[in-house]
Amino acid sequence: MDTKLTLKLEEKVIVEAKLYAKAHKTSISAIVENYLQSISSPTIKKQKITPLVKSLSGIIKADKVDNYKKDYADFLSAKYK
Repeated sequence: MDTKLTLKLEEKVIVEAKLYAKAHKTSISAIVENYLQSISSPTIKKQKITPLVKSLSGIIKADKVDNYKKDYADFLSAKYK
């Protein structure tokens, strides 16, 4: 059963939230409800993996990520010489 909840927020926050909701084709109520469920759920729910993430998984081999911080630092050093 749905119940009404009134919130007092800064006007700027509301405007930005409405823009975000519109861009993501959802409602502020749904965003707030999902957030509250996520922080109050006693069990961690498995998140859906989007098709994009599925398509990217496995691209980088596990043996290639051991020194990812050093590799990235080397990349940035070379880029900004």
